Amino acid sequence: MACMQWQQLLDEQRLGKPHTETHEMGRTPFHKDYDRIVFSSAFRRLGFKTQVHSLSHNDHVHNRLTHSLEVSSVGRSLGISVAQQLCQQADWPAWIQPHDVGAIVQSACLGHDIGNPPFGHFGENAIRDWFAKYHAAGELAELSAAQLTDLLSFEGNAQGLRTLTQLEYHQFDGGMRLTYATMGSFIKYPWLSNNPLALSKGKYGALQAEAPILAQVAQRTGLLQLADNHWCRHPLVYLMEAADDICYAIVDLEDGVELGILDEVDVMELLAPITGPLLVPERIPATDEYYSTRRLALLRGKVIDYLVSACAIAFIEQQQALLEGRLQGDLIGHADPVTKAVIGNAKHLARERIFLSPQRYRTELGAHAMLEKILDGFVPAALEASRQADGKVSFKAQKYLALMGTHTPEFGAPAYQALCKTMDFVAGMTDKYAVTLARQLHGELL
Repeated sequence: MACMQWQQLLDEQRLGKPHTETHEMGRTPFHKDYDRIVFSSAFRRLGFKTQVHSLSHNDHVHNRLTHSLEVSSVGRSLGISVAQQLCQQADWPAWIQPHDVGAIVQSACLGHDIGNPPFGHFGENAIRDWFAKYHAAGELAELSAAQLTDLLSFEGNAQGLRTLTQLEYHQFDGGMRLTYATMGSFIKYPWLSNNPLALSKGKYGALQAEAPILAQVAQRTGLLQLADNHWCRHPLVYLMEAADDICYAIVDLEDGVELGILDEVDVMELLAPITGPLLVPERIPATDEYYSTRRLALLRGKVIDYLVSACAIAFIEQQQALLEGRLQGDLIGHADPVTKAVIGNAKHLARERIFLSPQRYRTELGAHAMLEKILDGFVPAALEASRQADGKVSFKAQKYLALMGTHTPEFGAPAYQALCKTMDFVAGMTDKYAVTLARQLHGELL
């Protein structure tokens, strides 16, 4: 059976940079990947993007930036832990140290949400809904079926690949020029929007515009090809995914307690299989003063340590299946029963109590209205520019195009290219900027 090789999976060469990079003392190419992401404007803007609770007035809850930093910390621990065991194998590349693998996973985790639009996953749904209505009105006739699918199923993961490889630093010439190892570990869904898996999973990893980049990363890292524009996952993706799940499951619950949506005791009882039942306090009537995550914060380290160890063990046990591209499900699904139960119960509690809370509905409906107003203006202007090679567009379209700055589509450019640039502009917005811009466009802040 075909099998991926670590020598190729850990390729240190850079996308868009053909020559070999000189190693610096104590700072490998993989550590530089981390620096390139953390200093980028796209990463900085995550500080003003929704994690779960849109436009929260509580400064203690997480945003996309703090979430990404926490995931990268857990990912680094997972990468180091796994590599400490893998490096004892005879076929392990001699020049790769455990901390190199930690840096690769850390960088992939740091960028895992960098393509998310304003208002998080609800923002994705609002964009998809808007394009579905716009398409139904017959306004996207210039697009191919595959190009249309990119918009009807707008995906933050695919926009993230575009952000890393096209939009930052070296624009449309490698972007951040990260190593192939880091890029391979970042691409969670290595297929396009018109792949059957995109329909069944609701996820994909690259727009049609970045199909050549996806293929290049897959070829350089030796991912096994399963079909046209469809490859198996890079093994380290599973560590990035596990780090995200660990933080999502634990930290989302902390935020729920902070906002008064969850009772602290419910969360501590859920964590008891790891922390021990003696640490579960008696239930206290909920008051504003009581809703503090202080005790949960003290338990968080113990819980994360346990889950990191469990996921690292699962990775080593499943290494052959990972290298053969045949592992089914995620890494947590192959971990010990306690890990599966705690993560599963945490996700269930978040779905039932946090994601279905009335206060969340109110902010999400408001966010939907904001994105509608923004798309109502910028998408028609971009299409008008694509249809007018001479630049003679309406007065209103001129103003919308001027607001797009470096993302302004070229006059006469293909419609798909113009729309990709428009979505670069929209997806790059912070929640606060989107709200302010939408209100200005509506005439509320004149």
